[in-house]
Amino acid sequence: MIENRPFLAFLTHLVLILGVVIVVFPVYLAFVASTHGSGDFMRGLVPLLPGPHMIENYSFMLNEGISTAGAPPLSIMLLNSLVMAISIAVGKIIISILSAYAIVFFKFPFRLLAFWTIFITLMLPVEVRIIPTFKVVADLGMLNSYPGLIIPLIASATATFLFRQFFLTVPDELMEAARVDGAGPMKFFRDILLPLSRTNIAALFVILFIYGWVQYLWPLLVTTDSRYYTIVMGIKRLAATADAEPQWNFVMAAVILAMLPPVLVVILMQRLFVKGLVETEK
Repeated sequence: MIENRPFLAFLTHLVLILGVVIVVFPVYLAFVASTHGSGDFMRGLVPLLPGPHMIENYSFMLNEGISTAGAPPLSIMLLNSLVMAISIAVGKIIISILSAYAIVFFKFPFRLLAFWTIFITLMLPVEVRIIPTFKVVADLGMLNSYPGLIIPLIASATATFLFRQFFLTVPDELMEAARVDGAGPMKFFRDILLPLSRTNIAALFVILFIYGWVQYLWPLLVTTDSRYYTIVMGIKRLAATADAEPQWNFVMAAVILAMLPPVLVVILMQRLFVKGLVETEK
């Protein structure tokens, strides 16, 4: 039985509210800054109330952008980031779930060696192998292209490990019952394992989508054509230009727009995301 302690409950809620304020206040300042004109920042003070230029600033950044920053309109960069993030998330999940399925349910020589070889690649992120990866991508003619942005980031040892650990919890009786009913390997995978893995897939999709969305170093290396710039690259260019000219209202408008897709993905998939992280029994 949990005791009712009003002071402890008040203290807990106070800490939570303070935490939310600390997290949300910078986002609020960014939104407020995105609704003002450039001249409002000449005084060196950040306004605390929204201004009258919200629609003007956002429409300007989405449709035109700042040419002096060498970046295209935000609509193009948002589309590039969306294509990259979705492709990386979906590609990682497909490759990982299939490889984990093969490792757990198929008996073949050096099965564990194959798994540990995949797992060891966790020690070789893109940042470590970036020069040979760039050389391969350049030799294949994939610079300034969506395949060049996506394919080198599409494999995931972490997702393979997580799916393997879940598949190991699937009872052998379930597989034997499916075999008695005449279900082949792919039918067992499609009709039984995929529905059971739904929450795991949702949780991984959210994590991997954000991973693909915030990529900066790799897109910076493989794209010199502004048509393939991502939103994170665009923000960096806008911020560098804002140091010379006080256009922080446009930079903050780009930041707010860049936040929206990941936030929407988390909100829309919140229930499945939490279940995929905490659920232990299927």
